[in-house]
Amino acid sequence: MLIQRGGIHILSNYLKQSVIHKNRLPESAYHFQYDHLKKAKTHNRRLSSGFQLLNGEWAFHYSPFPEKCPEDFYHSDYDDSEWDRIKVPSNWQFEGYDRPHYTNVQYPFPVDPPFIPSENPTGIYRRTFDVSDLNDCCLLRFEGVDGAFDVWVNGEYIGYATGSRTASEFDLSDVIKKGKNTLTVRVYKWSAHTYLEDQDMWWLSGIFRDVYIKKLKQKRVKDFAIKTTFDSTYTDSQLAVNLQLTEEAVGCDVTFILEDGNKSLFEETVAVQSSELTFTQTVSQPRKWSAEAPHLYRLYIVLKENHEVLSAIPQKVGFREVKLTDGLIELNGTPLLFKGVNRHEFHTDLGHYVPLDVMIQDIKLMKAHNINAVRTSHYPSDPRFYELCDEYGLYVIDEADIETHGFALINDWDRLSDSPEWTEAYLERMKRMVERDKNRPSVLIWSLGNESGFGRNHLAMAKWAREKDDTRLLHYEGETRYILERSDYEPKDINQSADMFSTMYTDVDTMEKLGKQSHLSQPHVLCEFAHAMGNGPGGLKEYMDLFYKYPRLQGGFVWEWIDHGIRAVNEKGETFFAYGGDFGEDPHDGNFVIDGLIFPDRKPSPALTEYKKVIEPIKVDWSDSEKSAVKVTNVHDFISLDQVYGVYEVVVGERVLQQGFIDTDEIKAKESKVFPLDLSENQENEAVYLNVSFRLKHATDWADSGHEIAWGQLVIQEKQKECVFDIDLPANALECNYTADDVMISNTIVDISFDRYTGRLKHYRYNGETLITSGPKANYWHALTDNDRISHDEFRSSNSEKYWRANALDKMQERMESFDVSESEGQTVKVTVKSTLAPPIFEWGFRIETTYVIQNTGKMDMTVSAEAFGKGCDHLPKIGSQLRIANTLTETSWQGAGPGESYPDIKQAVKQGVWTQETSSLTTPYIMPQESGNRSQVDWVAFYNQRGEGLLVQGESFNFSVSEWTTEDLEKANHRFELTPLSDAYELNLDYKVNGIGSSSCGPGVLDKYLLKNESYSYSLSFVPYLRH
Repeated sequence: MLIQRGGIHILSNYLKQSVIHKNRLPESAYHFQYDHLKKAKTHNRRLSSGFQLLNGEWAFHYSPFPEKCPEDFYHSDYDDSEWDRIKVPSNWQFEGYDRPHYTNVQYPFPVDPPFIPSENPTGIYRRTFDVSDLNDCCLLRFEGVDGAFDVWVNGEYIGYATGSRTASEFDLSDVIKKGKNTLTVRVYKWSAHTYLEDQDMWWLSGIFRDVYIKKLKQKRVKDFAIKTTFDSTYTDSQLAVNLQLTEEAVGCDVTFILEDGNKSLFEETVAVQSSELTFTQTVSQPRKWSAEAPHLYRLYIVLKENHEVLSAIPQKVGFREVKLTDGLIELNGTPLLFKGVNRHEFHTDLGHYVPLDVMIQDIKLMKAHNINAVRTSHYPSDPRFYELCDEYGLYVIDEADIETHGFALINDWDRLSDSPEWTEAYLERMKRMVERDKNRPSVLIWSLGNESGFGRNHLAMAKWAREKDDTRLLHYEGETRYILERSDYEPKDINQSADMFSTMYTDVDTMEKLGKQSHLSQPHVLCEFAHAMGNGPGGLKEYMDLFYKYPRLQGGFVWEWIDHGIRAVNEKGETFFAYGGDFGEDPHDGNFVIDGLIFPDRKPSPALTEYKKVIEPIKVDWSDSEKSAVKVTNVHDFISLDQVYGVYEVVVGERVLQQGFIDTDEIKAKESKVFPLDLSENQENEAVYLNVSFRLKHATDWADSGHEIAWGQLVIQEKQKECVFDIDLPANALECNYTADDVMISNTIVDISFDRYTGRLKHYRYNGETLITSGPKANYWHALTDNDRISHDEFRSSNSEKYWRANALDKMQERMESFDVSESEGQTVKVTVKSTLAPPIFEWGFRIETTYVIQNTGKMDMTVSAEAFGKGCDHLPKIGSQLRIANTLTETSWQGAGPGESYPDIKQAVKQGVWTQETSSLTTPYIMPQESGNRSQVDWVAFYNQRGEGLLVQGESFNFSVSEWTTEDLEKANHRFELTPLSDAYELNLDYKVNGIGSSSCGPGVLDKYLLKNESYSYSLSFVPYLRH
């Protein structure tokens, strides 16, 4: 239908909720057909029948209104030579048109379905393509177009489609011609169906996936579905292939060929007697497909007429069977544990277009970090991604392209989901996903969408899916939410729209409560947990402990895979990663889109390293109290450890005392084996550790040989006395000189100055080199993390920033009570400072006594004792001292937990050892600047210059962090380019204790056991001149 606006005719389909598509073909299984079997065996779509990829440069016209599009733009002879040129696939916001817009829950326009803004950015794409020969049928396929779109070919209207992340296919047979053809596509940013795509990501537009043509014969297979089932012992399998053929193919023959490597398992030919054909064959003892052992067979479906090949379809087959048995999700008869992640499609330079090589990069990175499952949040991914999951081995929850989260903000979350007017739109999106991906062995579960309330449309989707495909299970979190809310998390009902309970960001205590409810006939999966925003998430270990403890808790999917930061350039030409609001858009949700396990440039964050450790598939522990043997446990679901070898080292500090190998070959899945170790007697006073590493024997398609998949560190011996770093220093008598402002303590090698009014050290010099430029001063504050700044009532998390600021913790003031100096015949000088640290307005704080004992060698011992008083914050960010050290100390070594950062609830991925890094690299480059880089359980840390000279700090299991920027500057900055390094110093935090991190940004806060309580404390540190060698 046409409507008239401003004298220009435009198609009005995009305004109508009732119009889902025009002339779009029913979806079929993703596949390609080849002219003969040899080509089919290449699995290269470019060699398939009449395949013509239309990616590349297109003519492009952009308008902020559909009405402003030029007249007759779709005509074949229209002159587009003055138009711009644009790359396809792409999002036009990444090509200089419109602007990216990020919202999490809120719609960026008034919520009034089906109405949309009259300002509706519109892009017209045009290109020509040549056709040298015509087959009987020519199909045009768009794998993904963000927004609704109309299509013309050679001036003829072809059709219209909605559903940004499912494919749209049109029949061009009646309009295509030999020679040059003209294709025109008009894309609308907003349509009535945009209300189904409120999916916590950048609003981006355009043709963002592949576009191509397939030329096929009239006599062909139109669609096919593969089903594998096993006998009761999971020994033999039945392979069933259902074909849908054109009427013209009746009378032909179909040959089914199954190969395993170079071995042919069968070749059977069946006559086509109708347009539907089902072939079944028993396969004896096939190798079963799983994420751990993703073995694929090759099936070829060859259509012949009079022994002449008409077409050959290749399809890789994984023999597996998914069932719900006794309330548990089973694969091939074995309960699964999902160690998963949610994955949006995002690329920092390309938007929602993710090239194939980047998909492979993602999957290799996931596999290398022990991830075994992906939820395609919140829409079907590019179809090639599933082929990679089949091949590399990842379980998939395939999610329908539906989310209506913004309706929750107007307290009408169920509106569309329970509206009969929207039923067909919901069903269409479910059908197109299922039909496209039905032959993917990696897809175990269909998801009905995300955060769309709950209603009759979900039940309709579930009913259709169960009738269509009984080989997979169903997931939807929305119904579970209502069941649990009305039962106070003690459900009596089970889900009707899904085969499992599913929740988001549920706290550990509630998960334990749910885990105990073994009477329920459905398992529980955390479809989202451990929100990886900024520094965090904390508490991963506690979740995994529960998953192992309670069988009905079958794992979860961390939110999320990647930070959606867009690479941008500021006015000074500096590159940075942009987030919500950086493009002037309103409303927006700021950096809530920066919440991934990997940074926008796909470099792993500390959170990914922590997750890898927590979900590692091999565990090691002492088997007895005598520590004479270790127990190695294989927590894989399916595979033995015959592809892995173990190595161990006995270490003290940097010294390796003993080494050996562990033969893990005979350890089957979910079994353990004890290995006696002939550990030598040791006479060490320091801590002695057994480090065990499990590595791949051979290279895989996702990692090199020697890749470490798991490790453990066991304590052989605790340290026998306080760790003392022995340094032989010359001694000279100390002198004290007093001025009105300062006390100066010095000899021929050391020069230390204190301020008599503040009691603080002003500088510490050794051999003329300034080591400490100011401090130490008592400190309880850190640069706020995302998990400090953001909280959600839904998850019962408190906002630490608001709480701390309400108690004026950020405004603590120090009042010196006394300053005393005592000398001991040139051998030592003792400085005692008493002070009170408290905030304005309130009556709480700390009464602190700090003593410094300076020895004639230059060593300075500091003891801090603090008495808490009054009623203030019940927990604190940290307790410690802050000082500044010279920026000439460019190298740092320490003995303690490393090599990465660690906090009380994020410490599984670190081990005790001696580590060295550049001082400037000891912070983590979170996109939103914040607290980072804490090193914990430290015995000593040394900062030194290029000559190896510097300052060593030692103490009893303390924390340190060091930064080029001040805490204040980190807190003010919204992006890293806004930070200016200190001109002559590093800021050094030496902390007695630090608070946990939690995941309050979207989930529970810090567990009580990891909260740093506000109470009296005492600690000691020694500062020693240091020479590395």
